[in-house]
Amino acid sequence: MELLKIALLLPILCIFSFADGGSIGVNYGRIANNLPSAVKVVELMKSQGIDRVKVYDTDPAVLKALSGSGIKVVVNLPNELLSNAARRPSFANAWVLRNVVAYHPSTTVEAIAIGNEVFVDTHNTTRYLIAAMKNIHKALVKYNLHDTIKVSSPVALSALQNSYPSSVGSFRSDLIEPVFKPMLEFLRQTGSSLMVNIYPFFAYESNADVISLDYALFRQNPGVVDAGNGLRYFSLFDAQIDAVFAAMSALKYDDVKITVSETWLAF
Repeated sequence: MELLKIALLLPILCIFSFADGGSIGVNYGRIANNLPSAVKVVELMKSQGIDRVKVYDTDPAVLKALSGSGIKVVVNLPNELLSNAARRPSFANAWVLRNVVAYHPSTTVEAIAIGNEVFVDTHNTTRYLIAAMKNIHKALVKYNLHDTIKVSSPVALSALQNSYPSSVGSFRSDLIEPVFKPMLEFLRQTGSSLMVNIYPFFAYESNADVISLDYALFRQNPGVVDAGNGLRYFSLFDAQIDAVFAAMSALKYDDVKITVSETWLAF
């Protein structure tokens, strides 16, 4: 029972596109005490039919435990390594060799998340993001893994300048030219998706006077009509995704898929 509770408290990872409906997995965070072993966690995921997981690093014990499990994995290059990966292609090559090539394909790595919510990182790592993504991708090309392992970077919804209504969604003006245009072009060229961390409850928490709790928690509600696109949304989650899509469309990148890399769902 304790293991099951741990699994249900993990943030959800949603892999999907607007065309196929996608699938759902979990984020496997380990900042806590008295955690079960990676082997037990993998056993639990398999018993619950979970076939995708995102980890926040490349811990050898976790990657070894996932070997042969059939679970698809997203690994992470932490924010603190972005500058090295951006400045030194040799570092990117060595990192991919040590943390990906050494385990794949027994451990099925399907993507590498470059940093996490870099735009809100207090260490000012945004300027390294695009170069780091490109160098890691070049390393995958070197090891002939670029067709099966994609590269992206999870962004927080705070990267949007406007998110309500969804139809006027737009990225922060200071991020468009230096980051979003080159990143979306990179994602388009490599067939990767934009990873977005979406937390409807945070929006509800700061706007509880105008946002219905039922609307934020996927409960039955009358919905909210967006006058701009004519759609009626029955969940804040859907509305937030469409705000991201609108921001991408405004830059002519509506062909790039979206992956919800983190969210919280009520169980």
